[in-house]
Amino acid sequence: MIRLALLAAGLAVTAGAPVAAQTPPVTVITLGTGTPYPDPARQGPATAVTVGARVFLFDAGVGVERQLRAAGLPISGPTALFLTHLHTDHTLGLADLIFTSWVMRRAGPFPVFGPHGTAAMLGHLTEAYAQDIRIRTDGLEHEVPDGWRVAVHEIAPGVVYDSAGVRITAIPVRHGSWAEAYGFKVEAPGRTVVISGDTRPSDSLVAAATGADVLVHEVYPASRVAPEDRPGGQDWPAYLRAFHTSDLELGALAARAHPRLLVLTH
Repeated sequence: MIRLALLAAGLAVTAGAPVAAQTPPVTVITLGTGTPYPDPARQGPATAVTVGARVFLFDAGVGVERQLRAAGLPISGPTALFLTHLHTDHTLGLADLIFTSWVMRRAGPFPVFGPHGTAAMLGHLTEAYAQDIRIRTDGLEHEVPDGWRVAVHEIAPGVVYDSAGVRITAIPVRHGSWAEAYGFKVEAPGRTVVISGDTRPSDSLVAAATGADVLVHEVYPASRVAPEDRPGGQDWPAYLRAFHTSDLELGALAARAHPRLLVLTH
């Protein structure tokens, strides 16, 4: 887990011009940076951007609720959740996030912003846990009725959230054969954070990240594209090129965008 505090005096690791002291602090926390491989040392993809007391969560991989607690963030639900795409490794923590936050006394819905298909996915999760919902609500636990609900918003490119000085824009990116995949640009008072999601090199992402304080970008080492022992066999190198960004490609991308800080993930 990496925590980057974008304080009034600048980033903890230097970034950006000073911001007025009264602006809320902005923090970027990599809650999980893992891949589908079940590495016990790494949790599933999830990044939190906090603006004051508000928590904006990007993706919900395995272990997200426990990582929120480890980071000292609320476990009763984020301010809003944003899904970059619907690959399993980015969404396997959804049930945990939704239902555990309810058990931790969440009383109302939080918004979930994601590509088309998000509503169907969450509808199926609700059906899968129907007995759990009934027993926890009607039984001796007396959980808050309907406290497990979320408000789903299926998105298109453009501004998807704009409230109290925080504006979040969905950036279309190319992630192999997925019809929809997004990065996100978070604009808070005096600070800009861009999160790539899973993507091959993307001009739209370069444009969004130009001059940003922090760019959190996925990467794979170009030296590890040999197909031996890989799930895709001989198609593994082609898969990586179509779905992801190599370290060499990311270096070129960062040279174009000039973010003040580049954070490598995934």
